[in-house]
Amino acid sequence: MSFEINGTTFPQMPRAGQCLRTFLRELGQFGVKKGCDAGDCGACTVLLDGEPVHSCLIPAFRAEGRAITTIEGLGGEDGTHPMQQAFLDAQAFQCGFCTAGMILTCASLNQAQRTDLGAALKGNICRCTGYRAIEDAIHGKCNVEARVEAGGAFGRSLPAPAGPDVVRGKARYTFDTEIEGLLHIKLLRSPHAHARIVSIDKSAAMAVPGVHAILTHEDAPMVLTSTARHEKDWMDPEDTRILDDVVRFIGQRVAAVVAESEGVAEEACRRLNVTYEILPALIDPEQAMMPGAPLVHPDRTSANRVADAQRNLVAEIHGEFGDVASALATSSVTYEATFHSHRVQHAALETHGGLAWLDEAGVLNVRSSTQVPFLTRRALSEIFRLPMDKVRVFCERVGGGFGGKQEMFVEDILALAALKTERPVKLELTREEQFIATSTRHPMRVHIKAGADSSGKLTALQLDVLSNTGAYGNHGPSVMFHAVNESIAVYNCPNKRVDGFVVYTNTVPAGAFRGYGLPQSVIAVEAAIDELARQLGISPYDMRRRNIVWPGDPMLSPPESEYHDVLYGSYGLDQCIDLVERAMLADQPQPELSPDWLTGDGIALTMIDTAPPAGHIADAMIALNEDGGFDLTVGTAEFGNGTSTVHRQIAATVLATTVDRIRLRQSDTAHGGHDTGAYGSTGTFVAGKATQAAATQLAAELKAAAAGAWLCDVASCTLEDEFVASGVRRMSFAELAKHAREAGRPLAAQGNSEGTPRSVGFNVQGFRVAVNKGTGEIRILRSVQAADAGVVANPMQCRGQVEGGVAQALGAALYEEMVIDAEGRVTNPKFRDYHLPSFADVPRTEVLFAETSDTIGPLGAKSMSESPYNPVAAALGNAIADATGIRFTAPPFKPDRLFPALHDKFGD
Repeated sequence: MSFEINGTTFPQMPRAGQCLRTFLRELGQFGVKKGCDAGDCGACTVLLDGEPVHSCLIPAFRAEGRAITTIEGLGGEDGTHPMQQAFLDAQAFQCGFCTAGMILTCASLNQAQRTDLGAALKGNICRCTGYRAIEDAIHGKCNVEARVEAGGAFGRSLPAPAGPDVVRGKARYTFDTEIEGLLHIKLLRSPHAHARIVSIDKSAAMAVPGVHAILTHEDAPMVLTSTARHEKDWMDPEDTRILDDVVRFIGQRVAAVVAESEGVAEEACRRLNVTYEILPALIDPEQAMMPGAPLVHPDRTSANRVADAQRNLVAEIHGEFGDVASALATSSVTYEATFHSHRVQHAALETHGGLAWLDEAGVLNVRSSTQVPFLTRRALSEIFRLPMDKVRVFCERVGGGFGGKQEMFVEDILALAALKTERPVKLELTREEQFIATSTRHPMRVHIKAGADSSGKLTALQLDVLSNTGAYGNHGPSVMFHAVNESIAVYNCPNKRVDGFVVYTNTVPAGAFRGYGLPQSVIAVEAAIDELARQLGISPYDMRRRNIVWPGDPMLSPPESEYHDVLYGSYGLDQCIDLVERAMLADQPQPELSPDWLTGDGIALTMIDTAPPAGHIADAMIALNEDGGFDLTVGTAEFGNGTSTVHRQIAATVLATTVDRIRLRQSDTAHGGHDTGAYGSTGTFVAGKATQAAATQLAAELKAAAAGAWLCDVASCTLEDEFVASGVRRMSFAELAKHAREAGRPLAAQGNSEGTPRSVGFNVQGFRVAVNKGTGEIRILRSVQAADAGVVANPMQCRGQVEGGVAQALGAALYEEMVIDAEGRVTNPKFRDYHLPSFADVPRTEVLFAETSDTIGPLGAKSMSESPYNPVAAALGNAIADATGIRFTAPPFKPDRLFPALHDKFGD
């Protein structure tokens, strides 16, 4: 057989049953991505005779005799197709994992299809952008600034440096490489929610030709650790082993088979004979602390950072300022309700996975899809008792993260297999494994009590929170602490009380997720503010203005924190409220709706600390090259968060050059230095400060070198347009590099940031909705978000972060939901049954920025990666309540959930 791929003939015979996607990737067409295994996401889209198809659904042999076009061949001899250029001009991508498939679909659209993009793009999912920039690309809109003067990069809409490679399919993600002698890992997973492994019979599995090793708990170190990665280990309980003899949720790893192919490994997994002793399972978090409840981790103690294993308590928090009970008793108005949040999957289109091998120097190399390569290296070093210089962890481009890749879900088993077999190994999770065996957002029950006086001033706020961390405690304590902190610290109130519990259950673990606990608590707090305002006849905007913190006010939530480094680096919350109010009141065309539709407005605000407590470390290094350009090395990873762009903008601005003169290396522990990781809103705020410090130091070195050559006062030297200037004298950076080389003193500098003090960011979301009182259908008529991001480092890119955050949060608020049955099994572990937002589901969001400059962040900037997510569900819930007069307390707000209450109120 032979196949025509991008105009070239490949005489190749596919394997029996091989899909076209895998066949093309084996031929080096790495632009064809694996995202869902089921034809749901479109990341594997190729053109067959000019028509877009999902190549994961096409048997490879059926493509014989047809013209196959992948993203690598779309541009033909010219190299760049007009649609590829349109995506560059609009910057219609973030992580870029979906981009190749999206471009191929968009390039094939005819004029009729362009009139209904919701239908035309229903087969292609983007988890990052919110789709507005993709629409811009289709309509030929340019969002980038073509030319920016030297030293003027910061604050401008400059394109991502990897853009050309992303749109041409040349950007390399975790598995876009070939390694000779590669073995494959497949994992046998537990069918039981709670069981002890009595024995594992490997004999039949080892008899399968091509099996190299079968690893069980007997082969794994006895070390207890956490999959969560933080700079400070005390933030996370130690309750996890690589492979354990007790399984605590359906989907937990039981054994790892290492074989010549995935097929062989899967067959060997099927032949493993495991004998289990079934243990009582705990599925309901409400029962977790009840006397006599099954114990998930009975042997864990405070030495493992578990609060009370005999009550299934991972952590608890209690505190009170003032006297809440007395304040509620004397308040003019009060509100009390219980809210429930649900499980949501990160759904990054690139699943967890990685490659591991030992090099000639005996260094363990791990290439994975991670937000935290340096912390993962440290963990592997400790678990396997390897010197740090014998472990290297790195990532290239990461296909989405959203907090899910602040975990170590694959690197440990990869390391174990590589060390045992001394062969390169690969582990790539399927989409189903991503659902059943990684992590989710923490489901929470939040009970709120609130009171206000007759003037609308808050008198009392009380939160009682129960957080379900699942079978393991990764991130459980810190997510709960975060949930009860900024959600009420943003409001001035003399009486506050918090009681919080994090409990184990025998369900899939919860972990870090964009917003980190705040979306779950904010929906309750912001509902209370709205309900108090309604009782008092005060507008929701004015109610918030009367109660928000202002510069100089303490940001307090009980109990008193031991960390006092959160400051008002800048303050734009008042501007954000004003911006949203003006936008929501502005005239706009009104849709024609029948009397069955009820309309309403809703808003919500949030505050977020722009770095975690207890330190977040970032190092940066920069050096002058002989050509007058610069090499910048940072540790932070790029997964659509835009840090690659912003770091170059910072360095170029400080060094009076252009971003194309800054060559970036990142996210590789072999480069030296340290970086805690790209999480907790730190990629710009913390790591960017390290880049600023390094560039500032190098700028001083450049001026000193020129002053030494001219024998003049260094104070008279400035950097201007890629030169050092002093009066009428000019010396180019290339000349400086030559002088430095001849003197044997390379010009280089280092910078560091420790993540303290911290600042705060603010976001306000507004919605106008229509709710059909007969069906429960919701239509979003208007979406506005205002953000205080300090000096906006890259307006185009930052706007994309806000749009993407709103889109992702709307998915969770309207329909995304992981369903767990009574046995603890995930019943919808694939995109088709989970409903990720597609183009037709996402409204355009108007994004507005407050005008502030942060005194702490780099060049006045603050973070804006996770905070746009936080107010969305709360604002939507308030808008639905305004429209219907019914307070719904448990998203997702699906029509079938709304219908019973609407029917009770409005009838047929």
